[in-house]
Amino acid sequence: MMRRACMGTILLISALLLMCSAVSAEKVTEFTGAEHAGDRLLIGTTTSLDATGALDELSKKFEEENGISVQWVAVGTGQAIKYGENGDVDLVMVHDRVAEDAFIDAGYGLDRRVFGSNYFLVAGPESDPAQITGKTASEAFKTIAEAAPGNDKIFFVSRGDASGTHSREKLLWKAAGYDYAEVNSTPWYIDAAAGMGQTLNMANEKDAYLLSDSATWNTMQANLSLVPYVTDGSDLLNVYAVIRINPEQFPDVAINEDAAKKWTNFMISDETQQFFADFGTEKYGKPLFVPAKGDAATLNVTEEEISAPVA
Repeated sequence: MMRRACMGTILLISALLLMCSAVSAEKVTEFTGAEHAGDRLLIGTTTSLDATGALDELSKKFEEENGISVQWVAVGTGQAIKYGENGDVDLVMVHDRVAEDAFIDAGYGLDRRVFGSNYFLVAGPESDPAQITGKTASEAFKTIAEAAPGNDKIFFVSRGDASGTHSREKLLWKAAGYDYAEVNSTPWYIDAAAGMGQTLNMANEKDAYLLSDSATWNTMQANLSLVPYVTDGSDLLNVYAVIRINPEQFPDVAINEDAAKKWTNFMISDETQQFFADFGTEKYGKPLFVPAKGDAATLNVTEEEISAPVA
């Protein structure tokens, strides 16, 4: 009897130890001053990968295969890159090529790998008061800017958060022939200073136009009265990349270089690329992201950037 009791106690303790040591995916709200660890990967990510649920599924699979827990904070690309510049994360997943190149050129980022894409889209009220139907993205922006001053029903809601979406919006205003600072000072332009989901809800409430990434749009479309007007074009291509942090920039911080390399290779693996090809199809009728594999020319990247493992 005593032996049975002891065995029961040992099994209970073992189970508790396993529970305590188990890894788990976790979204957090802040990473400033975060403590790095060998059994944990810290990620600064763009919001769409989190809002769609893709990161939840990917992180669980990564943990199962590697025994490394994953924590991430979902913010705009600009803030994610700042986390990288401060050494608060082990890698970033972002979608703003200009900002990414600057980040790498400054010595903060290494081994950029492209793992997927989708498109931005221009949406607005069903009544289309600015009449942007049938126009390209830059033409739509120009039409909105021209029509808004004389029509108090026309508004444009911007993320206004230095995200990849916000950066693309600025480029579209420039392509339309407008100075962004001037547009930003007009009464019909609303700066949400928020993530994509919040910005979509605000635009929906205001019956306003906006620029959205297609992945977040597809997950929220059923609850929106807005209509997508411009959904493709080279100027709306939205490319996602993973960039690990250069540990040499932070000698006093234990950047988890090994875990970052493993995650990078995980994102470009055949299995994960197939995940992106399938993700969202069952629920939304189409994938939320297009895998990068075999699409280097469309994405304007080298084959190495989408398929070469990081050693």
